[in-house]
Amino acid sequence: MSQSQNLYISRRGLEEIKAELAQLLGDRKIITAKIKEAREFGDLSENAEYTEAKTKQSFIEGRIVEIEMMLKVAKVIDENNHKNGIITLGSKVKLDNGKEYEIAGSNEASPEQGKISNESPIGMALLGRLAGDTIEINTPDGVKKYTVISVN
Repeated sequence: MSQSQNLYISRRGLEEIKAELAQLLGDRKIITAKIKEAREFGDLSENAEYTEAKTKQSFIEGRIVEIEMMLKVAKVIDENNHKNGIITLGSKVKLDNGKEYEIAGSNEASPEQGKISNESPIGMALLGRLAGDTIEINTPDGVKKYTVISVN
């Protein structure tokens, strides 16, 4: 993720990321202590605890850097910006095929929970639309047309 790229995130998603960062910073201290303890056992080339701790430390450090970068570029979705009926990030949309979606930032997308990315084909087709609008989406099976039933 480049620093100039925006990361759209819900307020709840932002809090979850901050909580994960706090947990990782705590884990960092624990793993550092385990590495120090493993070093005291001597030959590190055959020390499974040391190898495991170093692997975990590498993961933790990488995730901390990733989260810190996310926090630098995060743009919190204004939960009121879709009240005017226009589909934006955070909008909940019902289509004429019976499906309901919430437009989310790419990092919070979860199709099984009905959250689709603003960068997905359907997400991009919905952004800026109103209830009653018809959208067209290019799919491998051809162009699909849907009508927006409601926007919340």
